[in-house]
Amino acid sequence: MTYSTLMVQLELGQPNTDVLRITADLARRFDAAVIGIAACQPMQMVVGDGYICGDLIAENDQLVVAELDAAEQQFRTAMAGCSGALSWQGNLSCSSIADYIARAARAADLIVAGTAPDAPADVQRRLSLDDLVMQSGRPLLVVPPGATLLQRVLVGWTDTRETRRAIVDALPVLKMASQVEVVELGKAGDQDTARARLDDVCGWLRRHGVECTTVATLSNGDDARQLQDIAAAQHSDVIVAGAFGHSRLLEWVLGGMTRSLLAPVGRCSLLSH
Repeated sequence: MTYSTLMVQLELGQPNTDVLRITADLARRFDAAVIGIAACQPMQMVVGDGYICGDLIAENDQLVVAELDAAEQQFRTAMAGCSGALSWQGNLSCSSIADYIARAARAADLIVAGTAPDAPADVQRRLSLDDLVMQSGRPLLVVPPGATLLQRVLVGWTDTRETRRAIVDALPVLKMASQVEVVELGKAGDQDTARARLDDVCGWLRRHGVECTTVATLSNGDDARQLQDIAAAQHSDVIVAGAFGHSRLLEWVLGGMTRSLLAPVGRCSLLSH
């Protein structure tokens, strides 16, 4: 298994340095084609007693076009050393940005996106990563500022459909990794069963040419924080996990693993739903 085509999403008005650096490294490793993509919604208008000057709308559209052109230039400059084919899609989209990218992802094996900037939400330009991972049907690599190249991988294992999908989608990354560790956080009394599950996973990975180690440990009640702590101790560059194994509403109301991994700090997240 390999990634023959990568899709990288660029934020308008942002440098996109880290997400482009990680994408370029993956493109070189897999000799992959790369699709650059960026989108922006039209200026939002509310019908009321007032009006918006047509010149203001035209000025906003010109700004968006300039930002799309700048993003394309960033993309082509960053990918200049890659041997695979390059293509660019940049557009105004009346649908959400997540929906626009999800439809375009039919041509890609992996979507790479950066974390949302800390600036106040810009409805026109803001990508919802949780919508994207739910809608795209493709694995999503989330790249935070300062992320390192993907060499050491930690798999957060739960015996769910989403995690089984994620580890398959991550096989190309696992095969090129120098270190792979599969971790399950379980309840007291379930450790023997957890170790048996991890032995099955590790055996499957080895049959795919991936050497790995396994850890079954007790959950301390905050699985998201505990997994991040284990990843930090192992100097992991990326965490592989299933996304939204519970309902999305429950995750966002109460907090959860997916919420943590969609806003990673210090290392990438590779998520599948």
